[in-house]
Amino acid sequence: MSKSLTRNLSNDELEKFGAEIEALRARTVADLGPRDARYIRNIFRAVRWTEFSGRALLMIGAFLPTPWMWAFWALGALSLGLSKILDNMELGHNVIHGQFDWMGDPKFQGKTFEWDIVGTSENWRKTHNFRHHTYTNIHGLDDDIGYGVLRLFPEQKWTPVALLQPIYAVLFALFFQWGVAIQNLPKGGYFGKHGKTARGELKIAGRKISRQLIKDYLIFPALAGPGFLVVLTGNVLANVMRSVWTYVIIFCGHFTTEVETFHRSVLKNETRAHWYWRQIRGSSNISGGFALNTLSGNLSHQIEHHLFPDVPANRYVEMAPVVRDICRRYGVHYNTGSLVGQFSQVIWRILRHSFPSRPRRARVASLQS
Repeated sequence: MSKSLTRNLSNDELEKFGAEIEALRARTVADLGPRDARYIRNIFRAVRWTEFSGRALLMIGAFLPTPWMWAFWALGALSLGLSKILDNMELGHNVIHGQFDWMGDPKFQGKTFEWDIVGTSENWRKTHNFRHHTYTNIHGLDDDIGYGVLRLFPEQKWTPVALLQPIYAVLFALFFQWGVAIQNLPKGGYFGKHGKTARGELKIAGRKISRQLIKDYLIFPALAGPGFLVVLTGNVLANVMRSVWTYVIIFCGHFTTEVETFHRSVLKNETRAHWYWRQIRGSSNISGGFALNTLSGNLSHQIEHHLFPDVPANRYVEMAPVVRDICRRYGVHYNTGSLVGQFSQVIWRILRHSFPSRPRRARVASLQS
């Protein structure tokens, strides 16, 4: 693996570094209150109103003359796509993390919230909340490294099919929500010893997929009668918008050039401070303003999210300068850049690792990296 941009830390330095990160978390949690509750309720309302306006515009456009029909179609698809992006990123992802459990509001409970996506929130809690956030960027334990679809690191075995990954990377972006849906499904054994459990999980996933498909591609288009195709294509575009945007944001947070991966030996005697240290080295931020932060679910602050996954994401913009200062003082590299810059690195990684490359040894537990 290429030389780390993070300097060596002694055990004493590492524990002090972790203590400062933990103190920041404690101060922020102690300050949670009405403004955070107001924020997530406003996001909830924004999701509902943009969905209503998007579906209304599509429905009205279906009955208008051709020039007006396409104008309403474009505006309707854009509004519905915005609703789906907000629901997926700023509302669903963050609520499912339990960031707003402290409110006691049934609508914002992480263990029961369901989002507008073909994947179930229960599967997401397993693959993302637990597996990814516990074993971030550890080969063989974090399924998010490559999503089992793309070869993005030299440690992943190369096969000739990887030569085509620039093509199926685009397809993956277009159908990203389906990758989320199948990520935790059993890869076999539907009739073996654990077949009953596997079939049960498949049945639950099938019900969620069916509901989403019937809602977007049958019920709402059917309500438009002769305008069926206008509403149908508007719904397709909205879902594609959400998938592509989610793909871009998530890949920018995990697969830029300076992101590091690790050997599973990092888990041996890993302290909380070491876990914080690993999260920062395995994540990257995207610089931007309020619009980017909101539309990305504040995953523009991926570093802060990996450090504090259960802290309301609207607080990350305030926590980021403190985290960055802590990193500066301890010589820990803080990976950030523009959306264009970070995604261009992702594209290069996809292209580079479609070809054979010599495997590097993933970083081990030693702090002498």
